[in-house]
Amino acid sequence: MTRLMTRETTNKGAGHRRRLRERFLQGGLSGFQDYEVLELLLALNTPRKDTKQAAKDLLAEFKTLPRVLEADTQALCRVNGVGPANSFGIHLIKAVADRYLETRILKMDVVSNPESLIAYLNQTIGYKNKEHFLGIFLDAKNRVLASEVLFTGTLSASAVYPREVIARSIAHNAASVVLAHNHPSGDITPSAQDIRITRTLYVALAFAGIHIHDHLVTGSQGYYSFAAQGVMAQFQKEYEQIK
Repeated sequence: MTRLMTRETTNKGAGHRRRLRERFLQGGLSGFQDYEVLELLLALNTPRKDTKQAAKDLLAEFKTLPRVLEADTQALCRVNGVGPANSFGIHLIKAVADRYLETRILKMDVVSNPESLIAYLNQTIGYKNKEHFLGIFLDAKNRVLASEVLFTGTLSASAVYPREVIARSIAHNAASVVLAHNHPSGDITPSAQDIRITRTLYVALAFAGIHIHDHLVTGSQGYYSFAAQGVMAQFQKEYEQIK
């Protein structure tokens, strides 16, 4: 009797999984709920077990799909039905998505067309639980040469060194830079410290002949652009007065 029930449960789970795969093949992830996306992902490393409950438990634990993708192995494995193999699969998918978006912005003019850059930043750092400060290095035509994490942790004057940003800009042969960092709280409003650091970097890099186009703050509530808010233009005026 137990063997019959197990077989029936397995067949039911297999049928559900097959229907999810067919939906994906026909229309991609359009119409999928987040737990269904996780079901498909977990199924890659759980071939003979229903993954619906584990997927729902992941969302209950981490609240959102991006938070699941950012969770570390130890935290993921605390969820019933999620083991090291599933954790590896989740991290691999996240890393592949990051690499894909990074590849898309290379050689692209992200100053005139910032949408791909914003998508890249939201994906790579928007939901991290620590602040990550990035430099996106551009050539003379504002095309992306490279993207690099320069600092990790809470931003402070003691943590963000202009000389390091200048050194990395020179190493990449960059004519200009876009700065970016995330706010783990989700609130994208720049702090007074963010503004002070940006002003310091703007002036220091300007004297080195490197222009900062923008500083973007990203988080779960969207993004904030220093340039769009007129802050970078104000820093340019201040620099001209100093010079």
